[in-house]
Amino acid sequence: MVKFCSLAEALADNLFDGDSVAFEGFTHLIPYAAAHEAIRQGRQELTLIRMTPDLVYDQMVGMGMAKKLIFSYLGNPGVGLLRRCRDAIENCHPRVVEIEEHSHAGMANAYEAGAAGMPFAVFRGYRGAGLAAVNPNIKSVTCPFTGEKLAAVPALKPDVTFIHAQKANRKGDVLVEGIIGIQKEAVLAAKRVVVTVEEVVEDFADVHPNCCVLPNWTVAAIAVAPGGAHPSYAHGYYARDNAAYLEWDNIAADREAFHAWMKQYVLEAAPEDFAGRVSHLRRAA
Repeated sequence: MVKFCSLAEALADNLFDGDSVAFEGFTHLIPYAAAHEAIRQGRQELTLIRMTPDLVYDQMVGMGMAKKLIFSYLGNPGVGLLRRCRDAIENCHPRVVEIEEHSHAGMANAYEAGAAGMPFAVFRGYRGAGLAAVNPNIKSVTCPFTGEKLAAVPALKPDVTFIHAQKANRKGDVLVEGIIGIQKEAVLAAKRVVVTVEEVVEDFADVHPNCCVLPNWTVAAIAVAPGGAHPSYAHGYYARDNAAYLEWDNIAADREAFHAWMKQYVLEAAPEDFAGRVSHLRRAA
């Protein structure tokens, strides 16, 4: 049964050292508040899974939480590098991080395979690309019906998935509107699921027919976290904070500046202050 609780309690009950964990959201509804709580609770030895690691994983890698990254496109969208990730990969600072790089199609199919309970995903992909030469988890299989050579990757089955959504109702069903990305599959593939939401409502009235409703039996815990996706956006609630992504590049470029920002705006901040706290990002550079 889904549990309504504080964000701190949801993290303590569901994320443990050594877990494989997905904080998913494709540009939209990225669960920053949940990731910041994981940082405050000091989780270690995590395998971080995400289609597009952006600022949220730059922060987690910079804090030494990750032993491995499974990803497609490692970058600051619209800006360039993820400087804390690059420092870890190139200089082993603050620790050695193993990387497993895929294409977007590879990651999406791997999540779908995990959601379907399959051991691996088969699809047309990686043709003409060099990723298979550096990623031993990219294999090939021959179709038994046509003889076609196809790509195969292991299914993604996180120990826990975190997503942010617009609403939950009193029964614990979760409403996701706008760009859904891979959140549904990441939820269905995981052993445990924690959802942060902008608000809890009685019912989902007048929703768009293209919305996604995750039933309560797919979710372990729900925590209310207004502004919990900032600086990404939540359709119908707030826009993407493009300035924050630009300014993060300056903050993350320097190790001392990075740790000073994390101390002030994450480590020493209360979870319930998330919406107000992140607005300081624009002035922190």
